[in-house]
Amino acid sequence: MEKLSAVIITLNEEDNIERCLRSLDWVDEIVVVDSGSTDRTVELCKAHGARVIKTEWQGFGPTKHFAVEQATHDWILSIDADEQVTPELQEKIKSLLQKPDPRTAFRIKRRSFYLGRPIRYCGWQKDFPLRLFNRKFGNFNDKSVHESVVFDGRVEYIREALNHFTYPTVSSHILKMDRYTNLSAQEQTGGATIASALFKAGFKFFKMYLLKLGILDGKTGFLLCFNSSFGIYLKYIKRWEKKRK
Repeated sequence: MEKLSAVIITLNEEDNIERCLRSLDWVDEIVVVDSGSTDRTVELCKAHGARVIKTEWQGFGPTKHFAVEQATHDWILSIDADEQVTPELQEKIKSLLQKPDPRTAFRIKRRSFYLGRPIRYCGWQKDFPLRLFNRKFGNFNDKSVHESVVFDGRVEYIREALNHFTYPTVSSHILKMDRYTNLSAQEQTGGATIASALFKAGFKFFKMYLLKLGILDGKTGFLLCFNSSFGIYLKYIKRWEKKRK
């Protein structure tokens, strides 16, 4: 079986990181790139045998790209601190690495939780980020937010789930939206108006709640759709504010 490096970027993830690391106790190497945690994140990572590398924050894409480059092995499993490999996914990855084609990467189904409840709709049912790949043929792009892997080869899908424990509280969602929208406003300012911010936010809610069937996720689905649409409003109104200045 090919050896596998799991790579994680962290910043103050003590509430999440142990669950993530426990689900990776079968990989050959865990590489953690930390960008200045002031809590127990680094201590917990070292206690689980991870190799911790400290670096300045460069944005999501560049920092994840750097993390991949620090790995010892070519096969990479990129995972976030608030994610967890399920036993079914573990077995699937092991079987794929028995005789893998290095020119084939894999998108993994992500099963997400919001406010502690599983979300089955809202568009999240089609969430398949590319996370398992050979770094000889791909790596993360340089986008500071909404980063992704650019891969030169074939891409297949894994249906066994990667659990994603996103936003355990409304406050955590708002704080992350504020951070992400600040990064987005830095990247682009053109075309943003108050009217476009309101329109895009309204359409986001309509799309998630009705077209993507968020209504079937009950009260939690409504909150997710509404708060996500507010995040779109923040993104464009911050772009407008920056352009105005």
